[in-house]
Amino acid sequence: MPDKSNIPAQPASRLGRQIAQASSALDSIGVQFALIGGLALASHQVIRATQDVDFLVEAEKAETIDAELLRLGYRCTHRGPDAANYARSDEGLDLLYASRPIARRLLANASELQTALGRIRVVSAEGLIGFKLQAFVNEPRRTQDLEDIRMLLGAHVASMDMEEVREYFRLFDRESLLDELLRKTA
Repeated sequence: MPDKSNIPAQPASRLGRQIAQASSALDSIGVQFALIGGLALASHQVIRATQDVDFLVEAEKAETIDAELLRLGYRCTHRGPDAANYARSDEGLDLLYASRPIARRLLANASELQTALGRIRVVSAEGLIGFKLQAFVNEPRRTQDLEDIRMLLGAHVASMDMEEVREYFRLFDRESLLDELLRKTA
């Protein structure tokens, strides 16, 4: 009887399997990536439901990534200079291309964490706030992004680099929003 102790268990959830497969595929083609979006919140003690997987990836490797995702059976539903969206059956996979200096820094500094899905890199809580703020500014009806920011601040305000967080709000001319959120967090 073969020894199965060294065989990693398959993640039980659909999202878990999807992350494991996408991570393995991106690793196999030498792409630097980090988890962002709703699933990354769990790494920062904020839990909420989500339906898709979001990764920050190297912008220069967009063509290679696209070819690999198509090989895995995804279809591209949108691809622009800053982001791409893929779908496969009921699975969604969204990519944000790290092309600007801040996004490149966040990708380079992403922490590698041991999770039930194996080792995966995740953007910092401060970086997630920056991405959530950008999404909210781009589409103010996306109130979930504002709620995610609120939850991250509530969970980590004492340990966060608040100057980094403030810089993101300053970048989008929303410092008064940060002050309001901090007052409600206190």
